[in-house]
Amino acid sequence: MTASSDQVTRLLSLVPYLQTVGEAGLDETAERFGVSRKQLLRDLNVIWYCGLPGGYPGDLIEVDFDSVAEGVIRLSNAEFLSRPMRFTPDEAYALLAALQDIRELADAESRAAVDSAIAKLGAVQASGGVAVRARAGSDEVRAALREAVEGRRVVTLVYDAQPGQAATRPTVEPYVIASRDGYGYLQAWSIGAEAWRTYRLDRISAVEATGEMYDWRGQPEPFGAGWLDQRADAALVKLEVKNSAHWITEYFPIVAAKRTRRGWLVTMRVADPAWWRALLLRLGGEVLSVDPPDAAASAREAAREALAAYEALADV
Repeated sequence: MTASSDQVTRLLSLVPYLQTVGEAGLDETAERFGVSRKQLLRDLNVIWYCGLPGGYPGDLIEVDFDSVAEGVIRLSNAEFLSRPMRFTPDEAYALLAALQDIRELADAESRAAVDSAIAKLGAVQASGGVAVRARAGSDEVRAALREAVEGRRVVTLVYDAQPGQAATRPTVEPYVIASRDGYGYLQAWSIGAEAWRTYRLDRISAVEATGEMYDWRGQPEPFGAGWLDQRADAALVKLEVKNSAHWITEYFPIVAAKRTRRGWLVTMRVADPAWWRALLLRLGGEVLSVDPPDAAASAREAAREALAAYEALADV
């Protein structure tokens, strides 16, 4: 039994939710998690195979499928999920960064829960900590959009699609507010285009109510691989690195990675020259080749300037 990454993410929220409520209606739960009844049944079948290592009957989560047949979900033997978790420092930093990212888009009630979780990671913050702030527009814009999503209300956006160009005014049905790669986004049904559209929150300068409501159309298509893939100015670069630099495939968005005789050939999309230059300088001698070669010109020049500065200091 296998599960997709989207399904795994959903199950990590679904099981604690079902534990908390004790029992839940099948249709109500499907609507809460934004999936069909059929998909929720698939999720429950996957949960049935989850549990503690070993896989014996007493190790696995139990789903009462007799009650599911009557439209009610009940779980048991999942108490181990309530045990306190222990994090390594890296895991704690990653969780703290994710919580701060979530906080940028959360409403007042959710922010209280997020702030509580952040406070519990105070020891990590005290030892250096991290600071994350998504580019998610103003509080007023986010509040107006959350109200529109919850009330299923049609709104008109004042949207600056491209800097320096006149703002557009799309009328939309807002569905989902989400975060990816440091930016906040609104997924909405564009009434004018009659299609799903994604809008960056930091480019929405105002949200105007129309007084109209809309009927539920279902969940929009999930995000693609990331915002780098959606940028017209993102360049495709191939970077060959030594085995010791394989970690970059786990920390940054990549298109592909394959082994070579000397190490790894990593294909990436680069939209920010300053970030790319900093990455190459950080890798230093672990970089074996860059294609196209011009993509490394800025880093080479910066390295030359740094070496010249060191030599000047040595002569003092």
